[in-house]
Amino acid sequence: MSGSRPDPEKLLRRLEWTVIRRLDGLLHGNYRTLFRGFGLDLADLREYQYQDDVRRIDWNVTARLQTPYVREYNEDRDINAWFLLDLSPSVDFGSGEVRKRSVAADFVAVLARLLTRHGNRVGALLYGDKVDTVIPARSGRRHVLHLMDRMAARAPLARSGGTRLDELLHSAFQIIKRRSLVFLVSDFISAPGWAKPLALLARRHEVLAVRLYDPLEMELPDLGLFVMQDAETGEQIFVDTHDRGFRSRFTEIARRREKELRAGLRDAGVDALELATGDELADAIMRFADLRKRRTQLAGAAMPHHLRETRGFSVA
Repeated sequence: MSGSRPDPEKLLRRLEWTVIRRLDGLLHGNYRTLFRGFGLDLADLREYQYQDDVRRIDWNVTARLQTPYVREYNEDRDINAWFLLDLSPSVDFGSGEVRKRSVAADFVAVLARLLTRHGNRVGALLYGDKVDTVIPARSGRRHVLHLMDRMAARAPLARSGGTRLDELLHSAFQIIKRRSLVFLVSDFISAPGWAKPLALLARRHEVLAVRLYDPLEMELPDLGLFVMQDAETGEQIFVDTHDRGFRSRFTEIARRREKELRAGLRDAGVDALELATGDELADAIMRFADLRKRRTQLAGAAMPHHLRETRGFSVA
């Protein structure tokens, strides 16, 4: 992959043709599942419709009328979204032509543009070895280009003592005041201690984890003798991947790290979108949208059976 700085305008134009147009045509009702608004003032009640969030059902009215009704709010379609961007040294890794940083840039561009096209605002916190850049939430295509440019301007940082995602999450808790949709974009190669502040953030906001990874981080092929370097600390070791035992230990450590990561996200109550360096972005977002839709439908299974069968209302 070339080390030259990408042109945000060219990148966004390419994504608008190859990804955003496709998602606009496919998301339809899933848009409401992916990007929920956060109204505070009750505006009206109406009958439940397919794709509505079952958490908005007014159970008192539903029980009285024997028909599911949902609450609508004045700000239902008004979303503030924030991207918490881990730009620490490890995201500059990629075993092929694509690095995790490029995957993050594409994801942010696509989601930011999808949101701003519908009049919503997006902001960002940029983290390297500390949170040193805050981009206030605004709307419009020009603002998306500004966000992309600030990401691209962040050259790979010098080796640090390691990433601490808890610092990014604590900063977000202090900075983001209004209830928002928050994307935590990271490879989660971090010192421990991030799960608790993530859970606290998720109590105040709708938080989605976007986990970046490269297949080579999960399992080593037989590549012979080569030097491995820790992307966070710069430490180097000489390894022999002919050694089956070494490859097995590497895979076991990776699996243990995966187990701890998933446990942390589960305990925080946060859904995760997995993005590999070889993934098609539109396909990954659609898979995630379908997953959230199914979870929303399953959540409705807790309602009384006689209500699920009224007026054509059903859940999977």
